[in-house]
Amino acid sequence: MLKNSTNEILHRKGLKITPQRIAVLEAVIKLKNHPTAEKIINVVKRKYPNISVGTVYNVLETLVKEGIIKKVETDRDIMRYDAVREQHHHLYCTETNRIEDYFDDNLNKILNNYFKSKKIRDFKIEEIKLEIRGKFKK
Repeated sequence: MLKNSTNEILHRKGLKITPQRIAVLEAVIKLKNHPTAEKIINVVKRKYPNISVGTVYNVLETLVKEGIIKKVETDRDIMRYDAVREQHHHLYCTETNRIEDYFDDNLNKILNNYFKSKKIRDFKIEEIKLEIRGKFKK
């Protein structure tokens, strides 16, 4: 089922469906935890041991450029990837660097209404995303 959905996602964006693109997108979706490129490479290499690191990075950049996934940069300048397209926010653990998705429709409405009424001069908002920092209980 995952393969069919990744094929459909790539097809809808008009991208050529290649084993490399499928493998990278499946890895990002499967990992679900805002994986780093290194984690994605490790997962992809299990299935495709000969895939180059450069190819994985190129596929990630293509998926970001096409709006299929997003980059999430952490405090420590570590680039991670997010396959969740619905509006959401992030819970960021300052101790472990763990990122979890946080969904709250009421919060989204509050933020959207606030910024509709409070225009920021010479700035067009494309997306509103909060990063809520703290520590997860062990």
